[in-house]
Amino acid sequence: AQLGVGVAFTSADLDLGDRQDAEARSRAYARLADALGVPVAVAAQVHGADVLHVQGSGTADDGLVDLTDHRADALVTATRGVALAVRVADCVPICLAAADGSAVAAVHAGRQGLLDGVIGAAVAELRSLTDAPLLAWVGPHVCGTCYEVPDAMAADAAGRLGTDVPTTRWGTRGIDLGAGARRQLEVAGVEVTELGACTLEDDRLHSHRRDAERSGRMVGLVWRAAPDPSGTGR
Repeated sequence: AQLGVGVAFTSADLDLGDRQDAEARSRAYARLADALGVPVAVAAQVHGADVLHVQGSGTADDGLVDLTDHRADALVTATRGVALAVRVADCVPICLAAADGSAVAAVHAGRQGLLDGVIGAAVAELRSLTDAPLLAWVGPHVCGTCYEVPDAMAADAAGRLGTDVPTTRWGTRGIDLGAGARRQLEVAGVEVTELGACTLEDDRLHSHRRDAERSGRMVGLVWRAAPDPSGTGR
């Protein structure tokens, strides 16, 4: 994207989760921030719909802007030089940007967040900062044929999200989080690019459903680059 915006999704090569010890976590964020050239901001995710407006890029020595004293499943900023990160291991990571590069947002969209309207909340906050059209990149997440849930939950989610009820690889009912996210983005007038890959099927990605309590966390990241960028987006 030639917007003065960077977009990235990490793999299982890095664990950005909090289950590891503090030193390992610090090293992982430092490695990520060094690769991006900007510090990384994270908040405490609670599967809700709250949006946190990140207004500064102050950072600790390890490249982490630790906002985990704030509960939020979407981060929004018009500040340059700080990467907004959402941590996932099956949920849907969504990176949003104004088409003129003036503001960006990162969204953690799991089942409950989708149902509670986290995408709409993030879009509304972005639109309070910019009149430009909005673009979205949807990162790797568990697919509908791998996200098995009880029949009643599947039917309820499909009805509320306006999606079909998928049949899983086990012949049971599931939820298509990606379809729900895509529909909400499109209804909100956002242009969507999907990057594919199912976290459960691809062992190059972290998956809570596959590895349970042993799973690490990946991140989806979006940031406003420094002035006069040279193709930082991808």
